Amino acid sequence: MDLQAMTYLVVGLTFLLYFGIAIWARAGSTGDFYVAGKGVHPILNGMATGADWMSAASFISMAGLIAFKGYDASVYLMGWTGGYVLLAMLLAPYLRKYGKFTVPEFIGDRYYSKTARIVAVICLIVASLTYVIGQMKGIGVTFSRFLEFPYERGLFVGMGIVFFYAVLGGMKGITYTQIAQYCVLIFAYTVPAVFISLKLTGNPIPQLGLGGTMADGTYLLDKLDTVLVDLGFNAYTNKNDSTINVFLLTMSLMIGTAGLPHVITRFFTVPKVKDARISTGWALVCIALLYTVAPAVGAMARLNLMHTVQTGEVGAPSGNLEYASRPDWFQKWEGTGLLAYEDKNGDGRIQYYGGSKAFEAQAASFGWKGNEMTKVDRDIMVLANPEIAGLPNWVVALVAAGGIAAALSTAAGLLLAIASAVSHDLIKGIFMPQISEKSELMASRVAMAGAILLAGYFGLHPPGFAAQVVALAFGLAASSLFPAIMMGIFSKRINRQGAVAGMLAGLVVTLVYIFWFKGWLFIPGTEMAPNDAAHWFLGISPEAFGAVGALINFVVAYLVSMMTPPPPERIQHLIEDIRVPRGAGAAGGH
Repeated sequence: MDLQAMTYLVVGLTFLLYFGIAIWARAGSTGDFYVAGKGVHPILNGMATGADWMSAASFISMAGLIAFKGYDASVYLMGWTGGYVLLAMLLAPYLRKYGKFTVPEFIGDRYYSKTARIVAVICLIVASLTYVIGQMKGIGVTFSRFLEFPYERGLFVGMGIVFFYAVLGGMKGITYTQIAQYCVLIFAYTVPAVFISLKLTGNPIPQLGLGGTMADGTYLLDKLDTVLVDLGFNAYTNKNDSTINVFLLTMSLMIGTAGLPHVITRFFTVPKVKDARISTGWALVCIALLYTVAPAVGAMARLNLMHTVQTGEVGAPSGNLEYASRPDWFQKWEGTGLLAYEDKNGDGRIQYYGGSKAFEAQAASFGWKGNEMTKVDRDIMVLANPEIAGLPNWVVALVAAGGIAAALSTAAGLLLAIASAVSHDLIKGIFMPQISEKSELMASRVAMAGAILLAGYFGLHPPGFAAQVVALAFGLAASSLFPAIMMGIFSKRINRQGAVAGMLAGLVVTLVYIFWFKGWLFIPGTEMAPNDAAHWFLGISPEAFGAVGALINFVVAYLVSMMTPPPPERIQHLIEDIRVPRGAGAAGGH
């Protein structure tokens, strides 16, 4: 069976499974729609959380970033995994004990303010929509290649599928669909990694293969360093990013994880407070299965790519692949527009090399007139890796199914968070308290449909690779929601004025920094700041600035609270009730 037919078969079977689950678990009440009736087993919730968490950024883009950035991309592994430790220890049990549906509802009650709830909704929508854009990019990349569509058409197909099962099932349908999606994506990620590790190093365990030796006795990472440096790229294992940016990006990803509403909402779905902490532990186990494999996938994908394009001895002009003889996978990805070649010197061969000054003179001596691979989208690396390595068609099709599962599962969770914020927090909580449950469900579905259309629009022109876009979303969550939740649980003195001022300050400062250095903000009479490290404040990238925004949030909230009256006594008792255990029975009854 050829690749396209195999892909249709495997992906089609997984879609039938997802649609069947969505119909079986269709939400019939607001409790089912928002928190799956609070009846999900902790282990199953851990699997669903893993799928919710391992988005297109984790499955498709993270290994792509590791493939091209090497050591510097390890911050994504540290930040996103470490964030779950913060979530387990500092937030999940307390928020589950409080027992409401959404994060804005907790903030509104804790800070005894409808204004605080509205601001929290705004922060949630901004962060979640940014996150969904990254998922839409992943959906478009996957569908465009394996359905052999242009990227734009692949994106529209993915939007339609998300609309069907997310709008229909709510949290109940999404939860059980995500359990199935986790099984698909983890199998799809590890199987090709095992094949490729075995092929390159003889070791079937990718984590060990990364540090293992190849057939000629050379360590895989040493070989990759040599190949890249000889072609003018940075050494794969070198640290090139500044220490302050590495630290702040890791911190931003960690506290952004702990502040993401769609992740926090997952812990409202378990029966008891104790189950929230257990769920987090199982989620970490599920996530670790993929995150420990990602570095091996990234390194092996980059090595396979370089070996494919440079078919002879590195540094010899005759050692480059003839464009007319390029492999089938190369041609297929060119059709998506995510891989592009330009014959700059007219020799019909592919010159692919880095921009280091040390290599420029050598490249000129070969008659090379510039890097002819004008576009290699990092988001294609995981999906293209099995094809580059020459693995069987069923493995390639399986990776396609896994990539789609990863993107769809997270997109659904994010869209539900947005829909809940609009219908439950704004419409029912603020503007129409008497609305019926049926009308509230309809409002949620309409809001979700609107969010899909908006995210799809931005997905057509994403502001970066999927993992970069997601990192921006984490920065926005870190700078706006995380401090308000933390102080709401652990400080009796922070009042509504401080919380509102802090959230707005953190969100606005971070948004302005991102928009300015991403080139989206133009002020007449000023020169637009370019998106490069030389112009960043203290060398802090837009993706890392969320940690600075969070610090601003904390400081502003504290100072404003000190200058205004303390919270009422009933609110201080509420904080004690959330934080201090009163026995398993009492806690479980909340």
